[in-house]
Amino acid sequence: MKLSLALVSSIFGAANATASISATSTVGQKVLSKARRLEQNEVDYTWVADMSLKFQGCYHTQQWNDEANGEDDVRISTAKLVRFRLCPTATCSMTDAAGCSSGYGDYIIDMETYLEAYFEAVQQDQEYNCRYEEEYGDCACDADDDGFDEDICKYECYMGKGMEYCVDRNPYEEEGQEKEENQFENLREFAECREYEFPENDDGNRRKLEEEAKYYVGAYCAENGGHIYLGLFTDDTCSQFADSYGGTETFSALSYGKSLPYSDSTMIGSECMSCKEAQDNNNNNGDEDADAVKESCEQLYEAAGKCEANLGSSSPNNYGCNFMEGVKIVRKNGAIVRGAATKNTSASIFIGLFACSFVLLGGYVYYLKTKLDRAKINLSE
Repeated sequence: MKLSLALVSSIFGAANATASISATSTVGQKVLSKARRLEQNEVDYTWVADMSLKFQGCYHTQQWNDEANGEDDVRISTAKLVRFRLCPTATCSMTDAAGCSSGYGDYIIDMETYLEAYFEAVQQDQEYNCRYEEEYGDCACDADDDGFDEDICKYECYMGKGMEYCVDRNPYEEEGQEKEENQFENLREFAECREYEFPENDDGNRRKLEEEAKYYVGAYCAENGGHIYLGLFTDDTCSQFADSYGGTETFSALSYGKSLPYSDSTMIGSECMSCKEAQDNNNNNGDEDADAVKESCEQLYEAAGKCEANLGSSSPNNYGCNFMEGVKIVRKNGAIVRGAATKNTSASIFIGLFACSFVLLGGYVYYLKTKLDRAKINLSE
């Protein structure tokens, strides 16, 4: 089962679904290699089970590209970061952009790692939901009637519940019917910048492009810092847009009018995703995982820069606080934007006094001019 492009929106409210990320996966190996361990060579995650993951915003910064070795390689690439928060599950709010106001920790991590973990966890959430619904819900579809079609029963059940991601095949379509290839079917693949091949037209003649032109699709942060979109780029670091509209016009032109998915809608949600690992009736989550914490939360926590000043922990990790001070998140009317987190009171007062002084000075100059004009008139008389 793949993470369906059309159904990512269905995950936004799935805060209590179960998920895990395999430690043998790519993201698992990268994250676990950075683990901070206790003296007993074990990681204590038990407290994370009572927390929920809340997306806070994203940020771009420029960095030197060490891998640039060709003449056409981009020397200054864009580093993309995501800031997230671990909030107490009992007080985490889906409608509040901050998620919570006390007992939380703030964290920052590269966008690729965050998206890989997020989408892998979402896919496993969906697989669990499908399995649970089929075994214990309305989609069991067990019947002994001769005319009963199990595939149709499950298809209609899943579609009726808005669980399209559980459907592998439409039973009403003819066997062997060709489907148009969808390169965005597995959205997790685009967590990293990757080359994109535009399809050929019906005549088999590909639209003429610049000689040896290559295009790449990858995620990037919106200007307000509150959304993550897909864009079309001309370099393998996804730093240079193909056009001034995030590459959308170029994509449409080269794909014969099709739109780039998630070019104007965010790839991730603002839900509170519980870090507690739900135990199914068959205990399929593994006997070795005794801390009841989702691996996705464990791995994101390990890899991230940390600022736990507000966590209320006896041994907080605050090594990332100074860095995060430069990546402030401001919330206006519930939206997440980039900028200074708090207003500078002294600067505001100074600006106000300066403005008032300027107005008063202007008025005084006008008064003097009027007085001189009247004096000239009296002299002429």
